[in-house]
Amino acid sequence: MTDTIVETDLLALLRDTTGAGTPPGPAVRSALLQLDDPKTALRAGKILQGLRPEGGELRPVRVGILATCTIGSYPHLLRTALVGTGALPALEPGTYGMFEISLATAAFAEHGDPDVVSCLLDESYFLPEDWDATDVPALEEHLATRLADLRQLLSRSNELSSATLLVHTLPLPARVSDSIISRRARTRLAQAWHRLNADILALADDSNRIEAVDLAGALAENAVRARDDRLHAFGDMPYTDGALLVLAHEVRRFVQAKLGLSRKVLALDLDNTLWGGVLGEVGAEGVLLGGLYPGNCYQQLQRTVTRLRDQGVVLALASKNDAEPVERALTEHPDMLLRTESFSATAVNWQPKAGNLRAMADSLDLATGSFVFMDDSPFERGQVAAELPDVALVPADGDPAHLVRSLLRHGWFDVIELTATDRTRPELYRTRARRNEFSGGFGSSEEYLHALGLELTATEATAYSVPRLAQLAARTNQFNLTGIRYDEPATAAMSTDPAHLVAAFSVRDRFGDEGVTGAAWVERGADTWRVTNVVLSCRVLGRGVELAIAGWLADRARAAGATTLQGRFVPSGRNGVAGEFWNRAGFTPTDGDGVFELDLTTGNGPTPAWINIVEIEGSRASS
Repeated sequence: MTDTIVETDLLALLRDTTGAGTPPGPAVRSALLQLDDPKTALRAGKILQGLRPEGGELRPVRVGILATCTIGSYPHLLRTALVGTGALPALEPGTYGMFEISLATAAFAEHGDPDVVSCLLDESYFLPEDWDATDVPALEEHLATRLADLRQLLSRSNELSSATLLVHTLPLPARVSDSIISRRARTRLAQAWHRLNADILALADDSNRIEAVDLAGALAENAVRARDDRLHAFGDMPYTDGALLVLAHEVRRFVQAKLGLSRKVLALDLDNTLWGGVLGEVGAEGVLLGGLYPGNCYQQLQRTVTRLRDQGVVLALASKNDAEPVERALTEHPDMLLRTESFSATAVNWQPKAGNLRAMADSLDLATGSFVFMDDSPFERGQVAAELPDVALVPADGDPAHLVRSLLRHGWFDVIELTATDRTRPELYRTRARRNEFSGGFGSSEEYLHALGLELTATEATAYSVPRLAQLAARTNQFNLTGIRYDEPATAAMSTDPAHLVAAFSVRDRFGDEGVTGAAWVERGADTWRVTNVVLSCRVLGRGVELAIAGWLADRARAAGATTLQGRFVPSGRNGVAGEFWNRAGFTPTDGDGVFELDLTTGNGPTPAWINIVEIEGSRASS
């Protein structure tokens, strides 16, 4: 549980907020996410069933549920996990006993495609009711046949629906393996089952609308009993609520990544977090780092944090210390894996950490909701929770052997697919600080912008850029003109459709390449091109890049013979920064709600004079 909300208080808070029609706030959502007790999570899910469709900051998501068994408590547990991550789920369970026909006919899409369909699988789908314990090779063949059947059903469903289908691996029931008395035969069955699970995971390679999670592996890491023999016999419910809660969190991690609700920044304390001991008391040479326990635990945390940074997580340092000894420790300690240059933002001082985190968020042009903060002090975490409730908190007190598990267990930083921009993100944010320093020597902002040497590269989407564009659509809130979040399958389909244009925009200046930071989705008509959405990373706002994008779109539409370029703005409560975009780009409001138009037969586009546009003729994304 969190530092501030106990389970009994949590349920009372949920009743109050849900009864009042108010979605749970960040502190309550954080407590939901950390529930380990399936009974409490089940009660919470039942209360949350009363959440109204208007979820405020919660991101709507439709989730279908198909099962080869009775789903039991799974919808309630899944609801708790999804609300905890910031989603507003509409759960749509399928009909019992109709798993195969529902997949084959995409029956779950009767009222429109859900975003995700969670397939709850048990061993009954793969094992025959009667099997010969003396003929394991025959059982192996049967498992392979049933896996092929499942693959065909998923493929057929993909043809009929755009929903992402989520499957999972299965634990091998002891009643199956232990009924084979030959140890060699039992080992062969285990091998076959592991191959089955490997093949289930490989189903994700068949399509970008099939995903798989490793439930068998997750159950091995969680102290819960997977099976309930009595409920299985009584009601065809093979899994315990504890196992279903583990699955719910695996599904939640996928949905979190799909909706762009994952975090970008990891802010870290130093004393008794990244190293053992208090620097001001023991000096740089006295901190515990490397060697035997507990120093090896702190070094393992640093090694894990380094891996996260290599995958694009932005690191920030938030420590109450004097700056000079911290710099010496980071620079000189031989067992230090994280050095000064590892951090994109640093606040080493004696100021309140909530204020330091807010200042670092401002300097990085990110919302504090993008931050995860790890600290050993309950006081510091409590202060941050009180002032910045949307910051995710990770406790670093207690046994240091659990530091890595505490950091990773919620999958705060999960993404669907790692892109080239993800891997370079930490350096991009370090470069931003240098750019801000450079801006201080100019008399006007326009003079500074000319000196930056800004270049916008525009290209039609390719198979390589589609994942990044879908990621931008999911994660961008501030400069998101219509709120339409085209996922990877939709973006790929539009990029190969002659009636649409999907464009990727990257930005560079004298300080370096920002990577792909913008995207546009356009319907191409004979006379009118309609921009269905434009998203732009907040880290390039304020340089006129958005106007250059509008100018490029206008030039492309004009060259294709269109006379009008049309766009929309739909306020979301979080995209106010983009509210005047179409007006600033020279578009005129029409009678339509939030619709703007640019006459392409007169005048020039709105591209600022300080931005040079480079157009690359790339091949369209392959389907």
